[in-house]
Amino acid sequence: MPRLERPLFDVVLVEPEIPNNTGNIGRTCVATGCRLHLIHPLGFDTDEKACRRAGLDYWPRLDVTHHQSADAWQAALGDRSPWLFSTKGTRDVYDVEFDRGDMLVFGRETRGLDPAMLARFPDRLVRFPMLEGERSLNLATAVCAAVYEGLRQAIAKGQVRTEAGLLRL
Repeated sequence: MPRLERPLFDVVLVEPEIPNNTGNIGRTCVATGCRLHLIHPLGFDTDEKACRRAGLDYWPRLDVTHHQSADAWQAALGDRSPWLFSTKGTRDVYDVEFDRGDMLVFGRETRGLDPAMLARFPDRLVRFPMLEGERSLNLATAVCAAVYEGLRQAIAKGQVRTEAGLLRL
C-alpha cells in the first residue's frame, strides 16, 4: 500500500465495528489524500481476499496503518495532540481551527471513544451540532464531514489548493 509523503489528515478509527463504514471512510481517505489508522480489535477482516470480496477496488491505494491497541497507538503519538470527535465534545467542529497534518480521531459505532481517552485530551473534544434528542451521526458521515471541513480550512489557508476540481496536496 502506498505511503503518503504528507497526508492531508491522519484519520484514526478506534476499534471500528462495521466494515461498510470503514470501507466508506477508506474511500474518503483515498479521495482526499488522508492516511487511515485502524486501532484493533476490528469487527471485521481487512485482508486482501476480504477487500476483494467486498468490492473495495480502491483499498490498495489507501495509506493505512494498523495499531494493535489504543495503548500502542497512544505510544506512537509522540507529542501530537489529536482532535477527538465525540457527542461529549465541548467545541463545535466549526469553531475548531484545523491544520494540514492534524489527527482526527473517531470512536466505535456503538460506544464512541472511551472516557479515559476523552479525559486525556479534554481541550481537544469536537462535536457536530445536532438537533436536541439526536444521539449521533453515522461514523462514515462524521468522518467525511470532518475531513471536508478541515479541507475547506486548509484551502482557505493556502495549505492545499484545488485546480479544475482536483485536489492538489
